[in-house]
Amino acid sequence: MSTTTVSPRAVVLGAGLMGRLLACELGRTGHQVEIHDASTSDAPASAAHVAAAMLAPLAESAVTELGVVEMGRHSLVRWPELIATLDQPVYFQQRGTLVLWHRQDAAEAARFQQQIAATARSMPRLPAVEVLDGRGVTQLEPALGERFSQGLYLPGEGQLDNRELLSALLQRLQTLGVALHWNSARAPADFDASFNGWLFDCRGLGARGDWHALRGVRGEVIRIHAPEVTLKRPTRLLHPRYPIYIAPKPGSVFVIGATEIESDDLSPVSVRSTLELLSAAYTVHPGFAEARVLEISAQCRPVLRDNLPALRWLGPRRLQINGLYRHGFLIAPAMLDATMECMATGRSELAERMALRVEHAEALTS
Repeated sequence: MSTTTVSPRAVVLGAGLMGRLLACELGRTGHQVEIHDASTSDAPASAAHVAAAMLAPLAESAVTELGVVEMGRHSLVRWPELIATLDQPVYFQQRGTLVLWHRQDAAEAARFQQQIAATARSMPRLPAVEVLDGRGVTQLEPALGERFSQGLYLPGEGQLDNRELLSALLQRLQTLGVALHWNSARAPADFDASFNGWLFDCRGLGARGDWHALRGVRGEVIRIHAPEVTLKRPTRLLHPRYPIYIAPKPGSVFVIGATEIESDDLSPVSVRSTLELLSAAYTVHPGFAEARVLEISAQCRPVLRDNLPALRWLGPRRLQINGLYRHGFLIAPAMLDATMECMATGRSELAERMALRVEHAEALTS
């Protein structure tokens, strides 16, 4: 007499970056998976849709904690492995980060150098920072040597194409037979005690009703087409008021961003922000003057009280994943691996090593 094995069921709420990564891994490991998302398949409401997708743990150490840096270091190794499981190509490069500044901003550069030097002392396994003169800048980016006489090179850092990745993950979900429910806003409370399966809440800001410490921090990004610009790696321009990043993507497309505004306002980008971003980019490379603006976008990143990510148990087999803030692509693979460990054993050694907080909702309300 034959027996039929029933695949374990798993429901993922939210189809942004974290939700898609997790659903793909659950499907790969034999689960019967379904996703519910409040928006459509192109993820226009997801912070991941707008992000520059830079993978720069040392550069980000100037604004975050060592645990996030450790998660980023872990994720730099994992991203090529995860991308290799996808059927569609995803642009990924690991040519390091170039950090530049104008002479009048030398004080800001000194502060940045002190911060990353402290990180390097705490984490000696990170590649050593290289201090550049004008010749060193020219060797890395020939078009910039005459404009900048000094800079920093952070080797080993990288980036990927966020929209290619989201598309490839969607295609993989379809191949795995994941049930995709678009325009389907669901919350953990919609699944009562009779639900016999795993429930993962990856809704980002959509989970504010269930995670009260959650808030939105607005970011603004411009995507441009600039065939005359030849930057080969993400470049950061230090400035005390509006430090910017410029991330080159395939097809002479560049993502330019900087702003961090404590607001969940999703209105269009202001004229002031647009002028500051574009003028700062022009001071890096004059080829941006003839660029064509493809898109000007604003999005809010989900942020917890301490600006750090967390996992939270809502109950048996019910887990929330949130607070990725501006580090979504940098830390998502580490968050994925910690989640899978929690799923397997109820705890995660990886989370403990990376100082990733794992909470229990009952303990917070008792």
